[in-house]
Amino acid sequence: MSQPLEGIRVIDFGRFIAAPYCGMLLADMGADVIRVERREGGEDRGLGPVTEAGEGGMFLNLNRNKRGITLELGTPQGEEIVRRLVASADIAIVNLPIVTMKKVKLDYDSLREIKPDIILVMASAFGPDGPYAERVGFDGVAQAMSGAMSLTGFPDNPVRSIVPWVDYGTALHGAFGAATALYHRERTGEGQVIDISLLATSVTFMQPMLAERANTDVVRTQWGNTGFYSAPNDVYKTRDGWITVACVGDWMFRRWCKAVGRTDLVEDPRMQTDISRADHHDVISEVMSKWCAERTNDEVIAEMEKNRIACGKNYVLDQTLADPQVKARGLLQEVPSPQDGQAVPLAPAPARLSRNETKPLRPAPRLGQHTDEVLGELGFSSHEIAAFREAGAI
Repeated sequence: MSQPLEGIRVIDFGRFIAAPYCGMLLADMGADVIRVERREGGEDRGLGPVTEAGEGGMFLNLNRNKRGITLELGTPQGEEIVRRLVASADIAIVNLPIVTMKKVKLDYDSLREIKPDIILVMASAFGPDGPYAERVGFDGVAQAMSGAMSLTGFPDNPVRSIVPWVDYGTALHGAFGAATALYHRERTGEGQVIDISLLATSVTFMQPMLAERANTDVVRTQWGNTGFYSAPNDVYKTRDGWITVACVGDWMFRRWCKAVGRTDLVEDPRMQTDISRADHHDVISEVMSKWCAERTNDEVIAEMEKNRIACGKNYVLDQTLADPQVKARGLLQEVPSPQDGQAVPLAPAPARLSRNETKPLRPAPRLGQHTDEVLGELGFSSHEIAAFREAGAI
């Protein structure tokens, strides 16, 4: 069975998360994604090592299903290799600073001189224009500048999410933009730039709270795990652990009142809307905390599920790895690492297409594993490839 993006070639000049994850999503759907690294390897290759060979868990996941080559950008030989790579490609993914992009001729004007209908996914921290265009940044910087860290955690200290949601969200926008641009090109023959940035993603995801601040007198502060817009919506301690419960809407709130034996709250004037319940979350949390304290996690889950209320145990990582739903749906796949074959759990594509079979994951490439193979496909002879290597271009 063919994959949706079979026949599409992507050149991934990315590093870290936003660009590589974008490329990974396209690779998972069948695109031929070629990861380009410096001769000594990218900075992200060994970040957060998980194997005895020192390979990083993030790198192994974000670069599975790709081929890998080494290339020194900016060298005369490197420019010729880039020219042929781009000429053979449909999409290029780049997340270099704007000045560097132009210097190594990976900006859109340079790329479309080679391939007029090329699609460029251009990832940056702040975007290619505006007063911050030349600044560099990572996920945490965007989290901070979006206002998210000022509302995360408990009072007094800004808290960064341990999950780099800005990076992953930016990559998703890039992959969506690339797929949309492919459809546009099919109809018009035109390539284009997909401009994605960490700041744009973080502001987009924070939009409801930014809109609330802009249009009302409400000034939010850190509430820990308590939800701002409904209640109960918090983390509660049980006899043997912690549980998260999220209740939204009048019908679910009424079912919660029945479950905890407090049907009187249905008529309480303070509890008539989601926002009014959130504003009086202390009353609800006192009821829920006392109710949970007398029960185990399993007992709370059983009662909440019986009443169709969203809930879940607060796992440590070992429990996530062992969860029966995670196992039943194959949310993690054991894939041998490229260096020593050590099995590493990787997450296959979370979007499953009913008419396209999900193929087993291929390991991330070893450094330069496919250099000779790819250059041969581009028409370089074995003598030329040897000369490139001798010159330090690959």
